[in-house]
Amino acid sequence: MAEDGHGAADGHEVVAAATATAAPAHKQLDSAGEEMGGEAKAQNAEEDEMLVTTAASRQRKRAAARSRRAVVGGSTAVRRTTASSSGDVAHHKLSDDGENGAGENNGTDAHAAPAAEEKSLVEVARELRANPNYEAEQRAAEKAKFLANVKAQQIALASAKERATGTVYTERLETGWKPTRRMQAMSEEERRRKRTENHILVDGKDIPPPIDSFWAMRIPRIFVKALAKKGIKSPTPIQMQGLPVAFSGRDMIGIAFTGSGKTITFTLPLVLLALGMEMRAPLVGSEGPFGIIMGPSRELQAQTFEVIQGFLASMREDDPSSFFPSIRAILAIGGQDKREQLGDYRQRGAHIVVGTPGRIIDFLQRGQLNLDVCRYVCLDESDRMISEFDEELQTVLGFCKLQRQMLLFSATMPTRLVEFAQTSLVQPITVNASRAGAANLNVIQEIEFMRDEARIPHLLPTLQKTPPPVVIFTQNKKDVDDIYEYLLLKGVEAVAIHGDKAQEERSAGLRQFKARTKDVLVATDVAAKGLDIDNIQHVINFDMPKEIENYVHRIGRTGRGGRTGVATTFLNSGVDTSVLLDLKHLLREAKQRIPPVLLQIEDPSEKFAAEAGQDGSFGGGDAGDSSCAYCGGLGHEITTCPALAEKLRREQSSTRDVVGGAAFGGDW
Repeated sequence: MAEDGHGAADGHEVVAAATATAAPAHKQLDSAGEEMGGEAKAQNAEEDEMLVTTAASRQRKRAAARSRRAVVGGSTAVRRTTASSSGDVAHHKLSDDGENGAGENNGTDAHAAPAAEEKSLVEVARELRANPNYEAEQRAAEKAKFLANVKAQQIALASAKERATGTVYTERLETGWKPTRRMQAMSEEERRRKRTENHILVDGKDIPPPIDSFWAMRIPRIFVKALAKKGIKSPTPIQMQGLPVAFSGRDMIGIAFTGSGKTITFTLPLVLLALGMEMRAPLVGSEGPFGIIMGPSRELQAQTFEVIQGFLASMREDDPSSFFPSIRAILAIGGQDKREQLGDYRQRGAHIVVGTPGRIIDFLQRGQLNLDVCRYVCLDESDRMISEFDEELQTVLGFCKLQRQMLLFSATMPTRLVEFAQTSLVQPITVNASRAGAANLNVIQEIEFMRDEARIPHLLPTLQKTPPPVVIFTQNKKDVDDIYEYLLLKGVEAVAIHGDKAQEERSAGLRQFKARTKDVLVATDVAAKGLDIDNIQHVINFDMPKEIENYVHRIGRTGRGGRTGVATTFLNSGVDTSVLLDLKHLLREAKQRIPPVLLQIEDPSEKFAAEAGQDGSFGGGDAGDSSCAYCGGLGHEITTCPALAEKLRREQSSTRDVVGGAAFGGDW
């Protein structure tokens, strides 16, 4: 268009002018360097020249930005005139208005530039050189810009109707729950001491006290007995603080090591909520649920459903006379018959729904389920849910009619998700029983460097390190099949699961592995997040994940419940350097042996550690500040985050293109 060509031309002229201005400056610095004569002075001249180049580049960028604003201004004039004109005469008028608008904007921007921009490039270069913190300030500004852009792309945890009408909940929900009087009377000093002893960090207002006894939490006797039968006689740190927060109706962000008891922390409060609501007003057909729990994978949600069913079964076993009302739960995941999952919902309703986003959306949109009375929403593995299933979450929350208590749980919750959740929830409380993204300290991590072709033959001696059961993780489905066939040929009792296998085959394989009829489970990352299989002795990473958080989830399958486990990882030269640096820092944090191959990798964080008073991690200060704000990795910044790069790559390749038939992601 005419106006675009004019604006672009103006931009090129400004850029050319900036370049022409930079050329004499370079010559001036070269002459100054020659006159100095000494080596030190010549070096200063070279540094000046580099800074001049930086300043010239900035001026060219500003000029290009002014050119783009001019073009946008001209295009706006075209659109406005189009709305009030018609015919060929109007078309000619549009072109004239567009050109004039572009020219006027360019002139205005050029004359209105701040006086600071009129400084010579030599002066700008000298000012930059005089600032000893310039490089650190630039790094901090770049990180802040990246984080701001990521936050701007996130969608608030509210329904479309609430956003459209401007509905904002400011008051937290009240449940009426109170701990024992002795716990209520606990002083702030005693609360701080107990949290410090158990390595619990909290953030928020009016935080309930940490309680180290299930009885003191006023949990009904039948549920305390059910926990004792599983060997759980006292709460873990995340339960000690997380359960009182959840019982009191507060929105919550829960962060803890894998295998630390997070599932009980968000399932038991929902069971008690459903029990109380049912005793007040029993559900009838097609009513409910009172709460939903969503997670990213079928296996994880099936496991959560089993925990809830265990609590419900304890009610029936302890009280044959049916003093307690019947509480009903639905498992809504893909790969299973929908009618069997819904059961008698139309006749009796359901109190709890556990599922994956895809199947829950399917039920909601078909009118087979509703969230009219839903007061409790929990996201398990919430880091992945918010990052990868944001559209699905919006759809599900759009069916909610009431204010609900929101709980977000994960072992890996980087800074950007915590800050985002704090702005989206109502007076939330953050309970951190470990650094987000930290590895389980009960896991012995061993790293072995080898060629690709040597990995499969090396599996047999690696399996002999510990007795079964053992889990082998790999990223590729083909590798799962190849490893499975190799182990069968060698007489190893193994099962394999990945996304291409039918749900019944995946479920049957897990049942066999849990029953100890199979010694080895070979799986993709579908089984890495959240699955709790008792007493896994050894985890073998056949390859290194592309993101360090997946590594944390993988090795978290062992060393659970206070036991010690072993994790062996095969490395090769194809692993991204940023991931290796993350692994190096993770091993150092967990006080594990760092292999020479990782020690030899040049670490950019060490370059800035001395001048910033850090310990070699990006960001310095405490662990929360030193990790990448996007994924929580310790060996890189958000500006070089591989997880963020992968997310952008997926978006650019339009993996969620509705035209292509993928209207909703998620595990169906």
